Amino acid sequence: MNTKKLVYTAVFLALGIIFPGIFHLLGLPGQVLLPMHVPIFLAALTLGPLSGLIVGVLTPILSSLLTGMPPMVPMVPIMVFELAAYGFFAGFLYEKYPKNIFIPILGAMVIGRIVAGIAAYVVFNMFNMEQINILTFIGTSFAKSIPGIIMILVLVPLLYKWMPREVKNS
Repeated sequence: MNTKKLVYTAVFLALGIIFPGIFHLLGLPGQVLLPMHVPIFLAALTLGPLSGLIVGVLTPILSSLLTGMPPMVPMVPIMVFELAAYGFFAGFLYEKYPKNIFIPILGAMVIGRIVAGIAAYVVFNMFNMEQINILTFIGTSFAKSIPGIIMILVLVPLLYKWMPREVKNS
């Protein structure tokens, strides 16, 4: 990874911490609108799967350590796997399907939710929390975040389109 790509990866990581903070200050529901997801998708689409993966892994950890949100247990481990999957697969799929930005976003969303369901099942069992059904968890998380999914499907392509070419060619 070159220096320029590393710097842009750090910028997307910072945005992944700042965006949810702004939403919380405004009283907007982060779990519904998914502000942390936007920078991860943008990192993946502009910088590729490795940067998307790095931003996806580090964002929830650093956000939790710096702001207390998301809660370390049980959400951070679940979100690390979910957002890492979003970042990696959005970047990977965009390399395969560069003409249609919606394929990588939607594909990564589906894969990420499946990964989150599996991670939630493991985390809940590790910490002796209530048993969950993976399919119910996935379905509920999709249903609860429909406004955020719509926001991502509108906002990410627009922001990506406006990204300077220099960022995309890092």
